[in-house]
Amino acid sequence: MRPLSALGMAALGSGVIAITYGLARFVFGLFLPAMRDELSISSSMAGVIGALPFLSFVFAILAAPWVTQHLGVRRAGIAAAALAGIGLIMIALAPSSLLLAVGVLICGISTGLSSPAMAEAVSRVVPSRLRGRVNATINAGTSVGIALAMPAVLIWAEAWRSAYVGFAVLAALGALAAFLFLPRDDRPAQSSLPSLASLPVSREQWHAITRLSGLAAGMGCVSAAYWVFAPDAAIAAGGLGSSQTAWMWLAVGLGGLTGGSAGDLIARFGSVFSHAAGLVALSAGLVLLALAPGHFPLALASAALFGAGYMTLTGFYLVRGIEIMEEAPAFGPVLPLLATSVGQVAGSPLAGWLVGAEGHGTTFLLFAALGLAVAGLGSWLLKERVAADSRAPG
Repeated sequence: MRPLSALGMAALGSGVIAITYGLARFVFGLFLPAMRDELSISSSMAGVIGALPFLSFVFAILAAPWVTQHLGVRRAGIAAAALAGIGLIMIALAPSSLLLAVGVLICGISTGLSSPAMAEAVSRVVPSRLRGRVNATINAGTSVGIALAMPAVLIWAEAWRSAYVGFAVLAALGALAAFLFLPRDDRPAQSSLPSLASLPVSREQWHAITRLSGLAAGMGCVSAAYWVFAPDAAIAAGGLGSSQTAWMWLAVGLGGLTGGSAGDLIARFGSVFSHAAGLVALSAGLVLLALAPGHFPLALASAALFGAGYMTLTGFYLVRGIEIMEEAPAFGPVLPLLATSVGQVAGSPLAGWLVGAEGHGTTFLLFAALGLAVAGLGSWLLKERVAADSRAPG
């Protein structure tokens, strides 16, 4: 079979990411209201379950480079899509909150495995001059997957089990595509990842990546409230219907497509402004939904602002991480993106507890205030340095 072209790799990779990130990880909140009604899940329990895919993602992405090296690109890609399918079908068939939680946990594992596998595949089949563009396109698959949930909700409305069966079918097709088109590993994969002890990185660079990761953890905590409870707020507090929350998730996905411009934003306006702008957009999305959960146009605006802010910020942490760890770019985004998930693990149960105790509006306003605090902290912690300064010996 002929090797994939750059366009083919972009299409396949974005499809796998749409399944593992968009459908298996981030769509959970959209169907949470119906799940809560059928399975009698409390707000606190919903927050704990919502944290599980972020938690399993942390462990999976740490293991993913080793898994990809030892299984090979094709098998790792198949495993990521297949695990997404297993988790999705478990959610669809779950008779209780316990099995629902197990399915959600497995979905998070698929997410952590997929990015390194797709990145390695790009390095194998795409010319070096096109890799940045192809990787950016693949990363945008998250927004595509989130947007795809909209027609699923419109078709199935309260029938969330049918929707998840459909998602599992898409995951099976993704695994089949990975089997057919990802490059074979006819030779042992050579790891390009050095050990942490041997990284050519100065003390100042470690300090810089640590500061960036701390900000990423704060952003992850803020975002968790929206990912898990925004549709629940629109329905329970605002009285909107399931079909209207589906349009909100489409707005999140479309707004998130702007995240592909994170690199240009940094180049033009600098790190401090770019980071603050993303967090202001994220917080504005939370505030709009807190103040007017039943106003459909404002709910759409809230979703678009949140999607734009979140995807811009994850792109920001990716780009800045690679810039900081210039001599070891493979490790650049690892710590910030891990920190984002750690923040989400903490933020999801906290949001669930606050929703149960204080309601959706107060919870979202408090998380928005935290977002603005992280923006202010970023203005102090993010230092504009020339590359030579960042590489100075520690």
